[in-house]
Amino acid sequence: MQQDRILSMLGLAAKAGKIASGEFSTEKAVKSHQAFLVIVSAEASENTKKMFRNMCSFYHVPMYLYAPKETLGHAIGKEYRASLAVLDEGFAANLIEKLKIADETE
Repeated sequence: MQQDRILSMLGLAAKAGKIASGEFSTEKAVKSHQAFLVIVSAEASENTKKMFRNMCSFYHVPMYLYAPKETLGHAIGKEYRASLAVLDEGFAANLIEKLKIADETE
């Protein structure tokens, strides 16, 4: 149930143009201080997870591992995505709240 809320929130953010997706765009958003939240697919390679973990901790951007690549992609109207950045503080705060709850219930 919580998962659907997270995915529909990602969909709304994408429609509002507040999502950067794909490894390159996500990295660019973090390094240019535009990202308020980074979500990396639970299926992403260990290298990808490690790279984003290190980058996000350096730039003080919260990062969560969430959902298979295909699910993440579909939520934002793309095929599949291993990573995405939320570029809006409001969406990010709302998603972080929901992601924390999802983490606790797993």
